[in-house]
Order: sequence, then structure tokens, then C-alpha cells
Amino acid sequence: MIEEYAKDHPHGRLRRDRAALLWKIDDLSEYDARRPLTATGTNLLGLVKHVATVEARYFGEVFGRPSPEPLSRWQDHDGSDQWAAEDETREQIIGFCRRTWAHADATIDELPLDAPGHVPWWPAPHGDTNLFVVLVHVLGETNRHAGHADILREGIDGRTGARPEHEQRIDEEARAAYRARIERAARTAAPVEA
Repeated sequence: MIEEYAKDHPHGRLRRDRAALLWKIDDLSEYDARRPLTATGTNLLGLVKHVATVEARYFGEVFGRPSPEPLSRWQDHDGSDQWAAEDETREQIIGFCRRTWAHADATIDELPLDAPGHVPWWPAPHGDTNLFVVLVHVLGETNRHAGHADILREGIDGRTGARPEHEQRIDEEARAAYRARIERAARTAAPVEA
């Protein structure tokens, strides 16, 4: 029973975080979904594409189950999985995600937690691993990027949350008052130099 829980619980969380990540690009213009929102170029559609690429590699190559999606060699990584090129549509990237996630889910469902895998991009002696370690690693990676997406989306239009069914209408006045309260506390604790 514990082995079933140890697989099903993180796998369920992974599915939840994938859905949250996709939700962050709902109802956005093409420009807002793609534009760089940080000094390093982080963008919402790129986060979606990157997380799918991570899963394709970890639940594909690592377990000898290559992704049916075309991927560049991991040795040739150039950051292009972190943004959408002009000729890539949102629908293509979402389709890539869904197909990749179905392949990853099949790997997770079909292999036992102790199934051996090898991560060639991890330094020795950590490259030899198993499904449980990879599942926890990818869950952490996905959760981290879903958090990035949450903050980026808030910066665009104020929308926050992990799931659409829990989203509440934005009360701009209450939000501004809350933010002002935090700002006052910060200034009181560490006065800003004039």
C-alpha cells in the first residue's frame, strides 16, 4: 500500500501542477504569453514548453523509453526550450505538452518505483537512479516553474491561484490596501534612505 501511495500521490501532484502551469497561459494575448517578463527572458509559454521538455527527457531517455516527440540531443541544449519561436504556435506547444505528458504518465504507470534509470547529465555518481528519485525531482522542477508562472501572470493582469475553480474576483481596493500595509511594515523595519 505504501508503494502505491508513494507513486500515486506525487504523480497526482505532478498532474495538478501541470494543469496549473497550462492555466497560466489561458486568456492571454499571444504577446503576453510569449514576451520576456524578467531580465533573463523568462516567459509563460516558454515555461510550459520547458517543463514538457524536462518530462520528455526524464521519463523518456532516462528509462530507455525515448520520447515520440523530436528533441535535440541533451548535449546540444541551447535554451531554445525556454521560449516560443515565431513559427511555433501556442497550440503546437500545448499539443507537445499533452503528448509528452501522456508518454511520461505511461512511464510512471508502467514502471515500478525502483525501476533503474540513468541521467547522463547528472554528475557522477548520481547518474544511476530510479523512478522514485526522478519522479520527486521532476515534481519539484514542475512545482518551481508553476510558481514562477503564478508570479509572472500576477504581474500581467493580477490573476493568481493554482486552479481556476479557486480563483476569486480581484478586489483592487483591498489588494492595494494589503500591499500598502506590507510596504509600511517594511519601511518601518528598515527605513528607506532619502
